[in-house]
Amino acid sequence: MTPSPETGTTPAGSQTLSRGLRALELLAEAETPISIAELAEGLGVHRSNAYRILRTLEEHRFVARDQAGLIRLGPKLTVLARGVAPALHTAAMPAVTRLAYALGMTAFVTVLDAVEVVTLVTVEPANVPASISRNPGVRHPVDRGAPAHAIESSLTPTERAAMLGDTEFSAAALEARALGYALSRSEVIDGVAAIAVPLRIPGEPPAALAVVHFMLPENLEEVVAELTDAAEEIARSYR
Repeated sequence: MTPSPETGTTPAGSQTLSRGLRALELLAEAETPISIAELAEGLGVHRSNAYRILRTLEEHRFVARDQAGLIRLGPKLTVLARGVAPALHTAAMPAVTRLAYALGMTAFVTVLDAVEVVTLVTVEPANVPASISRNPGVRHPVDRGAPAHAIESSLTPTERAAMLGDTEFSAAALEARALGYALSRSEVIDGVAAIAVPLRIPGEPPAALAVVHFMLPENLEEVVAELTDAAEEIARSYR
């Protein structure tokens, strides 16, 4: 953060904004709602400061609290998410929804953002006893997880150099390119397996379509075929 030229310190408004944005990132990364104490610890601030940030985010409906006082992302973020790559969001939602219900797994689209992948669209099926939560806005490093490996596998050497800094592809990306899909187990979340295929649409950032489950399915080939068909449907539907 750039110091103020007048005082040599970080402007208070910028610091508050930074902490508010970091609070949203912490909530997106959390697997379950968190307490105010956990939020304060994650931000590295006193509980009273975390509470002030929370109240502001609540007022704008970016976060919400349940009856136990635990904090989760609020519905306003869904509206904001639709504004990121709106054409891709619109094209992806029907196919992602059908995929999630057909496979009984949480399905989602991620896009490359600098050296991280960010979840853009996600659907959790309601026709199974339990599914894995995956909130829009969740991000993780590009060297972890099936969606990241699938995205990297779709890059040309020139693209990789421009976006990731060099042309040396990871072993996971090379394997994904050879197979046509990527697999991961416990790379992002312990006990969670993911399967992903690349999703490249001109004019949009490199992306991947993925599903996550508690274990890799026995019918892996069928799942990959469903993913591939859904990715092709998204590309056809894109406007």
